[in-house]
Amino acid sequence: MSSAQVLNERSLQLLKILIERYISDGQPIGSRTLSKDSDLKLSPATIRNVMADLEDMGFLHSPHTSAGRIPTASGYRLFVDSLLTVKPLESNELSRVHHELSARDGNKDIIGRASRLLSELTQMAGVVTLPKRELVCLRHIEFLSLSNARVLVIFVTNEQEVHNKIIQTTRAFSAAELQQVGNYLNSIYSGHSLAAVRESVFKELQDDQQRINQSLLDAVKIAQLAFEDENPKEDYVLTGETNLMEFSELAGRDHLKKLFNAFNQKQDVIYLLDQCMKTSGVQIFIGEESGYQVFDQCSLVTSSYHISDKVVGVLGVIGPTRMAYEKIIPFVDITAKLLSAALNPNPTSP
Repeated sequence: MSSAQVLNERSLQLLKILIERYISDGQPIGSRTLSKDSDLKLSPATIRNVMADLEDMGFLHSPHTSAGRIPTASGYRLFVDSLLTVKPLESNELSRVHHELSARDGNKDIIGRASRLLSELTQMAGVVTLPKRELVCLRHIEFLSLSNARVLVIFVTNEQEVHNKIIQTTRAFSAAELQQVGNYLNSIYSGHSLAAVRESVFKELQDDQQRINQSLLDAVKIAQLAFEDENPKEDYVLTGETNLMEFSELAGRDHLKKLFNAFNQKQDVIYLLDQCMKTSGVQIFIGEESGYQVFDQCSLVTSSYHISDKVVGVLGVIGPTRMAYEKIIPFVDITAKLLSAALNPNPTSP
């Protein structure tokens, strides 16, 4: 039985009004305030009894003796899952996101703009992970000979993103040899993910090399150099983290220091965002649901984005648990869809 089914309509209505008022004002809400705001025509004494029951059930708590109540993470979860009415984006906000994410720039520039938009339009922190190269598909590769047995590798992923890399080989290769290598790799690996290419190349090198002619062996060895994992820890673009200083519940010096350290060290944030890639659609971590104490006063609203129908990254908004979920959720959702469209070869509007 869900939490919403345990509570009667009166309790749910009071909880909804209390959370909406607290999100708006940021101050503990007392029974007199609720009696004025609600349409239930209940006395402050009755409201106090309902609030006490909600506190006993873990949906509210009182930060100070004889003070009003504020929502707990469980209260916010019930609110988001059962009581929230999502609002559509305003037309000017939707137009701005559509315009700024429709420019045909490099992926890194588009991702940077998405992070900035998430921050500016919510006045919180916007975060977008860079596309995971493990999930990106190879479309074409070619090699150019440089001096001192070096080779310039040029490869295209997802039909539009061009990458360059210089590798050091054990001997000098002629242009004809490198063209043969490129032709072989394109015929075998075009359309495969970089992770699959790397795994296949490693397997070929583990096989009996006597069964592979020298030209193919050269191709495999060059491919290994071209696709070896240089930076296995994926990164993200974070914008507007200083906006969090404006929220009183996050503004304590010690708390801000821990929060900013988490952003700088990145490991916990990356792990949390990686969890969001496992499920499609909008996901929300509220307070301690994240599993990291430093985010106990924060909420993270995320959605995954796609390239060629594959989830390659996550974007989202980080802010206090006291955020306007009814606005943040649709904004994150539409931004993820528009970013996916911008990063794909044949973008279409959601």
